[in-house]
Amino acid sequence: MIKQGVFPVEPWCVRETELNLDILAQTESVFALSNGHIGMRANLDEGEPHGLPGTYLNSVHELRPLPYAESGYGYPESGQTVINVTNGKLIRLLVDDEPFDVRYGDLKSHERVLDLRGGFLHRTLEWTSPAGPSVRVSSQRLVSFVQRSAVAICYTVSPVDRPIRVVVQSELVTNEESASSTDDPRAAATLDAPLMAEQHSSHGTRAELVHSTRHSGIRVGVAMDHIIEAPPGAVVESESTDDSARVTVAVTLAPGQSLRVVKFLAYGWSATRSLPAVSDQVAAALVGARRTGWDGMLAEQREFLDDFWARADVEVEGDTQIQQAVRFALFHVLQAGARAERRAIPGKGLTGPGYDGHSFWDTETFVLPVLTCTVPQAAGDALRWRHSTLPMAQERAAQLGLAGAAFPWRTIHGEECSGYWPAGTAAFHVNADLADAVIRYVGVTGDADFEREIGLELLVETARMWRSLGHHDREGAFRIDGVTGPDEYSAIADNNVYTNLMAQRNLRGAADAAARHPKEAHALGVNDEETAGWRDAAETMFIPYDEALGVHQQSEGFTRHQTWDFANTPAEHYPLLLHYPYFDLYRKQVVKQADLVLAMQLRGDAFTDEQKARNFAYYEAITVRDSSLSACCQAVIAAEVGQLALAHDYLGEAALMDLHDLENNTRDGLHIASLAGSWIALVGGFGGLRTHNGEMSFKPRLPDRLTRLVFGVSHQGRRLRVDIGATSATYSIADGDPLTFEHHGTPITVTADRRTTVGIPRLASSPPRATQPAGRAPTLHLPTTKAAGSPPDG
Repeated sequence: MIKQGVFPVEPWCVRETELNLDILAQTESVFALSNGHIGMRANLDEGEPHGLPGTYLNSVHELRPLPYAESGYGYPESGQTVINVTNGKLIRLLVDDEPFDVRYGDLKSHERVLDLRGGFLHRTLEWTSPAGPSVRVSSQRLVSFVQRSAVAICYTVSPVDRPIRVVVQSELVTNEESASSTDDPRAAATLDAPLMAEQHSSHGTRAELVHSTRHSGIRVGVAMDHIIEAPPGAVVESESTDDSARVTVAVTLAPGQSLRVVKFLAYGWSATRSLPAVSDQVAAALVGARRTGWDGMLAEQREFLDDFWARADVEVEGDTQIQQAVRFALFHVLQAGARAERRAIPGKGLTGPGYDGHSFWDTETFVLPVLTCTVPQAAGDALRWRHSTLPMAQERAAQLGLAGAAFPWRTIHGEECSGYWPAGTAAFHVNADLADAVIRYVGVTGDADFEREIGLELLVETARMWRSLGHHDREGAFRIDGVTGPDEYSAIADNNVYTNLMAQRNLRGAADAAARHPKEAHALGVNDEETAGWRDAAETMFIPYDEALGVHQQSEGFTRHQTWDFANTPAEHYPLLLHYPYFDLYRKQVVKQADLVLAMQLRGDAFTDEQKARNFAYYEAITVRDSSLSACCQAVIAAEVGQLALAHDYLGEAALMDLHDLENNTRDGLHIASLAGSWIALVGGFGGLRTHNGEMSFKPRLPDRLTRLVFGVSHQGRRLRVDIGATSATYSIADGDPLTFEHHGTPITVTADRRTTVGIPRLASSPPRATQPAGRAPTLHLPTTKAAGSPPDG
């Protein structure tokens, strides 16, 4: 676990001041670089030691068998797993014939800094070899946001006090050896050396490798070139084999001299293009990167991020730890989606192989709300990827005997990859999550072309699925039986409230979109009878409620189940799914992650304030947060019902999920949805941002431990800035037409020529702090208010 204090609290960077090999895999995830197309774990330049080597290309995967003790109709036949593609990060160093290895000799200093404004990873060190000579090494690494296929590394070596012979080996290595991520020997065999060599070449400072996957039929190309600055007498050689390529530089350095190697990398892949086409693609990208040069790529990166932070930055006063964490979170959310460009955004982004590299409903529900308000183009592209997989979703629905489309619970390419159908196939709420993301995107951006060309069909096909999955009972209520909601400790339940309310929004949204675009709807076969059926199902949607307890039931009959014996559950038995059978979990009142609470966040228009308060208190007592998706939702509703200190504690858990490795699995990659959740907790919780029926509203209120919160959101082409203090909030827009929205229920209009400041109503009373299951309360978040020194400017 990464302990608090490993990374000094600084506003614009994450700094590691010494190398700790015990948490090497975790820091490889924390310091990972990506642009949504290429992802590189922060493995040391020299390659060893490593926790988990990893270089990824978005959607490059291999097929593997899914094991079943007993097969059944409709079970997915194969899984998809992200693969570690050719490693271009490697730069090995030899000093007077001694290989540089941090495990040997004397590592006098070692620092790594993730610069959130510059968009690069900076490493500096001083090392004395076992033979005696000392060197200083500086390396900077970036994955370009501007040139999607390009990576650049600047590597500098200098002697400390006497002449040294230096050899630098810059390499490409394919099919690296690494520990298997699966216990299934059939899958392990499939993923062992998944890339087959097709072409290799080297000449001068340049080399190239092209491979293809054995089963999924994806071709991957990578090329490297170098600019070498060295004293006279340097020797440069290159060579290549099927799975490796190397450019070697040898030189003698006197004190005051240095060897500087700038390495440019270009990656490309395709499932359809020929070998010459992929080779040409990476060659062209490599020329473009080299032409820009190291300084040019740094400048491009900074300009891109300056624009991003001008739109997306969240300022937090009163808690410097949260300030650092939310910027770290926004940076990684940007890295996950900025250049994904009609590809999936995986649950771990491109920071590690966790969850097999799959994309889940987390993307639409947690990541896309952030991107929609900060980088709307990236959100639109993520939805276009979903639209490109529509034929597979339609095929899956037909296989299940349903109309419309059934989108997968987990996937890379578009097919369902979950071998456990109660949590996978039965989690139909993913359809409504996708529809919700479409409705939100159109409402925020006002992009009518997107709705007409992409959104309408997604809404129509998901609505058709709901209409065929559900039915009207004898009392006329529309029921959706036998489904699994977000809470994975309840499965195959009738009328899950989250599912039903989100399906209701889906059905209404589809009918409204069809009315706005009648020509396009007619082309999809939509008629008045069908839209009337959608509206009828929405209006009669059954929402279970326990009159005796005065709370909503997470699903029908849930509050009648036996309550889990929390008092006698040892702390070491969490997460429960690793120590108890699902059979036992499914029939007890125990909640893995916020389910009904998430429904109140996304469908707050369906609950009264009193219902929200009672529901929150009830479900807090049985929610164990065995999922990283839970804390941010609980933070939002805790803030809404007036439990601001509790909301602050949940914010801390969501924001520090990976910086402190709270779930002990950051080694496998970052929790992108939880990182996005820190923004949601601040903006949706303490900022009170909600969007219902295309209308935006705010109910800001800060906890005592925060003094100021500032953020921006996009809406209909305008950029709204919200500045919240203890007693008032100020709204302003830089330019554009006036914007009208609600502040604590009162309509206000903001214009470009003046700032509008309004008071924040005092809480009538402070409700008692909700209680959680024994041992599962969030850690009391005591904010730090003093930051370390300023980060490098980049």
